[in-house]
Amino acid sequence: MKLKNFTLRQIQYAVAVADRDGFRRAAERCHVSQPALSAQIRRIEASLGVQLFERDRRGVRITKGGAALLERMRQVLVAVDDLESAARSLRDPLRGSLRLGVIPTIGPYVLPAVSSALRREMPRLALEWTEEKTAVLLPRVRHGNLDGAFLALEAGTADLDYEAVADDPFVLAAAPNHRLGRSSEPLPATRLRGEEILLLDEGHCLSDQVVDYCSRRGVEALGVRATSLPTLVQMVSQNLGVTLLPQVALPAETLRTDLAIREITEPAPRRTIVLAWRRTSPISEIMPTVAGITRHALPASQTTTTTT
Repeated sequence: MKLKNFTLRQIQYAVAVADRDGFRRAAERCHVSQPALSAQIRRIEASLGVQLFERDRRGVRITKGGAALLERMRQVLVAVDDLESAARSLRDPLRGSLRLGVIPTIGPYVLPAVSSALRREMPRLALEWTEEKTAVLLPRVRHGNLDGAFLALEAGTADLDYEAVADDPFVLAAAPNHRLGRSSEPLPATRLRGEEILLLDEGHCLSDQVVDYCSRRGVEALGVRATSLPTLVQMVSQNLGVTLLPQVALPAETLRTDLAIREITEPAPRRTIVLAWRRTSPISEIMPTVAGITRHALPASQTTTTTT
């Protein structure tokens, strides 16, 4: 078998340049000088016979051929990480690091309980958390940068395995002096027609789920959007509109803000919180255990055992 004339380190450098949009930031990330990194990029380009990057005064751009090869390089790095993880798992599947992602509309409300439970049940695993939107977390899970992520199933998990950890219904939140906030009785969904609803910024899957539910019931979205659930709650408390909040957020958000909360009668909006991971991950065997620990750490939620 003929050995190829490039190294794993050169592959890492090339991917770093692509991900960091430039040689300087890639060199900083890889802890090498920029000239040294540039020299290694030239060597791998010469070995492959393909130019990966265009360089000029305006910056660095990935070539058409480079785009195809860089995707394969990422797969190589994932395979190498899997090899290391598989070796670690064979020695002790419950030792090492567990890199988990979580979306912002879940993280603040479940991480304290879940982190505590995981540390108690899996004390030899070091937890590393990343809080990002779904569109950021999914590629990181697929590329092996994260071992798994807590997401809303309704946002789509595509080719990932997952196990549901909680059923999270939405409730109406309004200012106490709002006409819909003057009663604690369950609210028929038809009563929402014609209301103006406050939403999160685009990119939050929670916002997409609320829009989908409301658009089918004649509910109009206000043009002003909030950057986070706490900001959204503050806007609602000032009677700028009503919103739908996930039940998992209620203990925290109602503690610091005066809100009127009403359940919505069926069909009520809801999401399913899942832990998703790559099917080929070398630690996939412990992920259902992680999901189970999470499920038991959230006693207030209506849990489910759906798996795919």
